[in-house]
Amino acid sequence: MAGKMKVAIIGSGNIGTDLMIKIMRLSQVLEMGVFVGIDPESDGLNRAARMGVAITADGIDGLLAMPEFADIGIVFDATSAGAHRRNSELVLAAGKRMVDLTPAAIGPFTIPPVNGDANLDAPNVNMVTCGGQATIPIVAAVNRVAKVHYGEIVASISSKSAGPGTRANIDEFTETTSQAIVDVGGATRGKAIIILNPAEPPLIMRDTVYCLCEDGDRDAIRASIEAMVAEVQTYVPGYRLKQAVQFETIGDNRPLRIPEMAGTGRTEFTGLKVSVFLEVEGAAHYLPAYAGNLDIMTSAALKTAEKIAIRMTEGAAA
Repeated sequence: MAGKMKVAIIGSGNIGTDLMIKIMRLSQVLEMGVFVGIDPESDGLNRAARMGVAITADGIDGLLAMPEFADIGIVFDATSAGAHRRNSELVLAAGKRMVDLTPAAIGPFTIPPVNGDANLDAPNVNMVTCGGQATIPIVAAVNRVAKVHYGEIVASISSKSAGPGTRANIDEFTETTSQAIVDVGGATRGKAIIILNPAEPPLIMRDTVYCLCEDGDRDAIRASIEAMVAEVQTYVPGYRLKQAVQFETIGDNRPLRIPEMAGTGRTEFTGLKVSVFLEVEGAAHYLPAYAGNLDIMTSAALKTAEKIAIRMTEGAAA
């Protein structure tokens, strides 16, 4: 593409600030245009000003009133699910594209290594959640070898890495991630749990994935998972398996009862249980390396936005 596409970020908390730094340090496709918040004393807004980025503390209304908004191609939303609904309406009405880092789920769920190219023409794409970005690739990796009937994920993040927006979105986190386990991961049913760990010193992000699937070739399942981990590592280098993939046969003599499968005709499960334990170390662009939840979310959003920008530029040139 001839030049970088200018972007705006709404939300000056941990996620928005980390994303801003990544764009400025790493992207050959995107350029920071405006950084938006509602607290003029926030560290994110002050940091953006020091880095020479245009800022406003008047939220979405302030962004729309800025002359710089005319040059913006893509707007990231790193606020909350509730705030995103209005932000999306106003930004899309102005003819801009949107990448949503909240669990609002207005646009299609997007997980780069699973369906990263499927939604590049959508006006608003949703990046699910940090837990979803870390675990849904694993569900999809298992499902492409052996049908996953039930997928359950547990995301454990440091309390210090969870800002006000994340804390306000706990219910939306579980609902959105659970649905994306089905819609993107391919499971028949999904369940998501998030844990804010107050331990000191802060612990690195950990994710556990449980898949109940048809009995299949364990070597093929393991290879599929390892290939998916390697793909995620291309944009999140700190993403890794914590230990070897574990398998357990669930036999006819001791089936598992799964209340979440009610309505599917299969509440008693027999087959294969696959357990995957992950660790996500952050790149420490903003918060320290324990905040892998920031890193995987903002890295996925950056990768997706760069693909959208290239698609938009190619379409304009055609």
